[in-house]
Amino acid sequence: MMNSLNPRMFFIKSNLVIVLFAAVCLSSCEKIIDIKLDDADALVVIDASISDQNENQIVKISRTYSFSEPNKFNAVSGAKVVLTRANGSTINYNEISPGIYQTVKMRGVSGNKYTLNVTLEGKTYTASSTMPGKVILDSLTFRQFNLFSKTNTYIAVNYNDPGLVENQYRYILKVKGKIEEDMVNEDRFNNGNKVSDVILYKLEDLVAGDSLNVDFQCIDRNVYRYFFSLGQNNGGGGPPVSPANPVSNFNNGALGIFNAHTSSKRSVVIK
Repeated sequence: MMNSLNPRMFFIKSNLVIVLFAAVCLSSCEKIIDIKLDDADALVVIDASISDQNENQIVKISRTYSFSEPNKFNAVSGAKVVLTRANGSTINYNEISPGIYQTVKMRGVSGNKYTLNVTLEGKTYTASSTMPGKVILDSLTFRQFNLFSKTNTYIAVNYNDPGLVENQYRYILKVKGKIEEDMVNEDRFNNGNKVSDVILYKLEDLVAGDSLNVDFQCIDRNVYRYFFSLGQNNGGGGPPVSPANPVSNFNNGALGIFNAHTSSKRSVVIK
């Protein structure tokens, strides 16, 4: 008597034949595809800030570059850079090295609006930023979290958020003198509370004498949006989004940001 067919065995053999056929077709049709990336026109990039510290305020001006060029600071020289204060008085910047411009020592004042004008090749790029009220960074503490049976150490910033006003913050962490994390936060869920916010950078391979520094900045809403979108592009605070240039507060198509901010700094040394 003839044995009946096993449907499961027939299904496995059929799929095996299909897979082998597909592999042969793919290997025989292999072709190298040369993708040409068109270079976009170079855009002006302005990285500018003014703080409430008595120091030289810095503006960095560069241009974007093509895919084929190495990663670099594509400096732009010869720009005219002028800061206008709330009372209408102006301060001129001097170029101290290619693409780097600075003022004499001065400090910004909370509550004041500042306007920066950068004129280059007959075109002027303008941005304004209002320096928020100052919040003091009270302290830095270490926090440990266990994940998959491994303990990781992080640093937390501790401060008292003022109530009745919206506040936006920027945390810049330096480890052994190198910037390792740059993130922003807002007080939407912590308004008027005592805050202990963890900076999401794992502290590893630190030895006695190593230093950690945090620059705690109060920033305006437009500056917060800029750095928040920049962090999303880089995958900060979640999965990366489709790449796009963060919305600048400069006009005329310039990239970058002008950030009038307060600054409160704390340091710790590993013992």
